[in-house]
Amino acid sequence: MRLGIPLEHAAHERRVAAVPASVKVFTGWGWDVVVEAGAGDAAGFPDNEFVEAGATIVADAATSHNADLVLRVGPPTLEEVELIPGGAVLAGFLEPFTAVDLVRALADRKITALAVEAVPRTTLAQAMDALSSQANIAGYAAAIIAADDSPKFPTMLVTAAGTIPPARALVLGVGVAGLQAIATFKRLGSIVHAYDIRPETKEQVESLGAKFVPAPTVEMDEGGYAREVDAETAAKQQEILADYATKADMIVTTAQIPGRPAPTLVTANVVARMHEGAIIVDMAASSGGNVEGTVADEIVNVGGVTIHGPIDLPSRVATDASRMYARNLQELVGRWRGEEGFTVDLEDEVAGPATITNDGWILHPRTRSAMDLEDPEGEAS
Repeated sequence: MRLGIPLEHAAHERRVAAVPASVKVFTGWGWDVVVEAGAGDAAGFPDNEFVEAGATIVADAATSHNADLVLRVGPPTLEEVELIPGGAVLAGFLEPFTAVDLVRALADRKITALAVEAVPRTTLAQAMDALSSQANIAGYAAAIIAADDSPKFPTMLVTAAGTIPPARALVLGVGVAGLQAIATFKRLGSIVHAYDIRPETKEQVESLGAKFVPAPTVEMDEGGYAREVDAETAAKQQEILADYATKADMIVTTAQIPGRPAPTLVTANVVARMHEGAIIVDMAASSGGNVEGTVADEIVNVGGVTIHGPIDLPSRVATDASRMYARNLQELVGRWRGEEGFTVDLEDEVAGPATITNDGWILHPRTRSAMDLEDPEGEAS
């Protein structure tokens, strides 16, 4: 079994898909591991550490992709897909619900594609849930950005020159990223309020010492998404959130739905009412943003309010993000490791649902829907 770890070439990407600790596990399984030169440098893992773990350093992308199993952070380009042998396995963040050209190219080459975005959100799959591990890091990074850019102390200070009150933070969206942002603001000493449309998040918010914004909540539908609210409820919701937003010194927004535009949580009217010096970090910038005025990968100033639109938050904490992500991948591909080697098992209850393509077939229902493929049995290349 030959495993390849390429250098990520996407802008701002500092993470690597394997670290020396996971390489040591792979080589302990009897696998040959090749790592492209410099793949771990930006994350703090130099080539010599991979060599000490048992890997071989290779010079270029072609050699690092020439493997039975390729582990990546982000999706390969179409040119990089051509470097992967037909019949090989590829695992990583593959954007399988929107990158239809990539999915088609993977199917055409009969590559088995494991997308970490499609790992089931179950208790059994927690160790393989890369979406959660990286969202955790992103929530931390977003809160740190807000606190670093704010002209106010995040915590209360009692000094001979007077008492400085703590900053007020607002977190909108209480998933994994939102919970970590709340916890980080609390550790910094800020007054924290948070809101999520799901009523069950109130207890989670309060367990971290924050206060839940008393805006209307809505029970989820069977698919796990919020049901639509009537106009009166929506207006009340926006009115209450606006009141908290305009008083906040720092806001972090986290609401995203994979494969769909991000919902608007903070309107331009609310931004205009916020005080000068307020900071917003919009974690949904890459999918359109939760804030009117957000520009992806840029920092903009609107009437004295600074809006950050970062698209690389986990990468800003690249060392620990890589450690966590590498462990996720190690656990995921390990599901297909057996006494007879590495075998694709579509019946596996974790790796099976995460399989987007296999042997020329496009398997994942959501990907098929995005590609307007109707045959439930798949479509061979």
